[in-house]
Amino acid sequence: MTKIALLGAGGKMGVRLSKNLQGSRFDVAHVEVSPEGQARLLDEVGVACVDRSAALAGAEVVVLAVPDRLIGKILHQFIDEVETGTVIVMLDAAAPHAGELPEREDVSYFITHPCHPPLFNDETDLAAKKDYFGGVAAKQHIVCALMQGPEEHYALGEEVARTIYKPVMRAHRCTVEAIAILEPALSETIGATLSLALREATDEAVRRGVPKEAARDFMLGHLNIELSIAFEEFPEGKFSDGALQAIAAARPVIFKENWLDAIFAPEAVLASVKEICNPPGADS
Repeated sequence: MTKIALLGAGGKMGVRLSKNLQGSRFDVAHVEVSPEGQARLLDEVGVACVDRSAALAGAEVVVLAVPDRLIGKILHQFIDEVETGTVIVMLDAAAPHAGELPEREDVSYFITHPCHPPLFNDETDLAAKKDYFGGVAAKQHIVCALMQGPEEHYALGEEVARTIYKPVMRAHRCTVEAIAILEPALSETIGATLSLALREATDEAVRRGVPKEAARDFMLGHLNIELSIAFEEFPEGKFSDGALQAIAAARPVIFKENWLDAIFAPEAVLASVKEICNPPGADS
């Protein structure tokens, strides 16, 4: 069995990963520094933690289920303890793209992140329908990148990724920069912001007299058809002439000129991940 050292095993993400690694071909050594996390892991997964040195000894893979801002700091603490050829797996591209990782040419750096269950899917099971995050019952796609290391380590990294995020459909091979474009730029800077804007607009409709349930049903129903048209899930679907007129009038009111360049320009993506790893006011 391939040994994995899972750091941050008692956190919210670490527990998810721990559950999916159970019953796999991987021998997992769980590491968690907080007593609360250790208790959570024992209660929810039924496994106890070991200290970091014991976990790293003989580990072929190290998975870092820790916050972005801590990845570089934690890696610098133990990078000298890992053996040559170890594959270090990170769950986000922020720290790697921001240049937070220690230099060590004889280890591999692998980055993976879930796409989360797609909005348009074929799930019929209720548990899968309610698995919005993924990694429990709903199928999802993932993205992966081998930042450094031999090509055979990509296959091992993807196997680990498919296990911790299962059930997985497509695994998209990307560069680290591409994953940083996907998150935070595409999914958070734009996707999350616009999602909250849609909620704010719905709340404003309610404030102006629309019944709350009517506003919610109307917005979510229209988003279903509008997104299916925009993302070509409904090829025969078209926006009405009235909708096109409303879109044309609204774009200059809602969006600044060159707003995409302001978010997707390489320097903007780099600045965003650097701020994620070193947030204002964070302890040094």
